Amino acid sequence: MLLLPILAFICASLLVAAAAMALSPSTATIEQRLGEIVGVPHKTAAASRFATAFVDTFTRIGRAAPKSTAEMGKLRGKLVSAGYRAEEALILFVGIRMGCALLFFAIATMPFLMRAGVFTGLVFAAVGYLLPSMVLGRMAKKRQHRLRLSLPDALDLMVVSVEAGLGLDQAIQRVADELIMVHPELSEELRLVNLELRAGTARADALRNLANRTQMDDLTSLVTMLVQTDKFGTSVAQSLRVHSDTSRTKRRQRAEEAAAKTGAKMVFPLVFCIFPAIWVVTIGPAAIKFVQVLIPLARDMK
Repeated sequence: MLLLPILAFICASLLVAAAAMALSPSTATIEQRLGEIVGVPHKTAAASRFATAFVDTFTRIGRAAPKSTAEMGKLRGKLVSAGYRAEEALILFVGIRMGCALLFFAIATMPFLMRAGVFTGLVFAAVGYLLPSMVLGRMAKKRQHRLRLSLPDALDLMVVSVEAGLGLDQAIQRVADELIMVHPELSEELRLVNLELRAGTARADALRNLANRTQMDDLTSLVTMLVQTDKFGTSVAQSLRVHSDTSRTKRRQRAEEAAAKTGAKMVFPLVFCIFPAIWVVTIGPAAIKFVQVLIPLARDMK
C-alpha cells in the first residue's frame, strides 16, 4: 500500500524538477538573447554540427554534378537576388538540387513504399530537381518584396541626410547604419555599395551593381535617377525628394491593389472549404429525414 504514495511523490518531484529546469534561464538562452540584441543568431553545438554535415555532404554532390556555364550564371544571379553571395552557395545549391532529385527517385522506386516503375521514378526525379529552383525563386521574390517595402523609408532618411549637408556617399552609409535593425536587407545592400565606393569603384558602377544584385524595377529607377543627377549636376536632394514621394505613392497603390484582390482570392476558400460545411449543416438533417421517410414508403410500395 505504501508503494503508490511513494511513486506519486517521485513523479511529482520529477515534474517539479523538470518545470524548474525548463523555466530557469540557461546559458544558451542568455546567449541567444544577446545574439538577438547584437544581431548575430545563436546556434547550439548540435545544430552547428548538423548544419556542417549537411553543407559538406551537398557540397560534395554539387562538385561532382555536371554543370553548364550559362545555367551557372543564371543560378548565380538568382542566388544573389535571394541574398546568398558566398562562393560556395552556387555549389551547395547544385548539390541540393541533385540530392533532391536522387532522393525523389529513390523514394519513388522503393519496392516497399510506392512500387513505381522507372518512368514514374524519373518523373519524381524531375520534380525533385525543379523544386529547389522554385523555392529559391520564392525566396528571391520575398526578399524583393521586403526591399520594395523598405525603400520609401530609406529614401526619406536619405533626403534628410542630404539636406543636412552630407554627401551622397555619406548619406548612403548613414542610411545603412540607421536601418540595420528595421530593414536589414536594404541596409546590407547599401553597405555593399559603400564598400565598393571605398574600394575605388566609380559611384555609377557601384549603383548599377546594386540594381543588378537586387533585380528590382524600383531600385533600377532609383539608380538611373542618381546616375543622371550626378551626370548633369542637378540637385540631389530635390531629385531624392521627388523620387521618395513617387515611391511612397507606389507603395500605397500596391497596398490598395492587394486589398482589392482580397475578395477574388477569398472565393476559392469559400467554395472549397466553407460552403461544403454549410451545406452539410443546413441540408444534412433534412436529407437524413427525407431518406428515413422515403425508404420505408418505397419498401411498402414494393
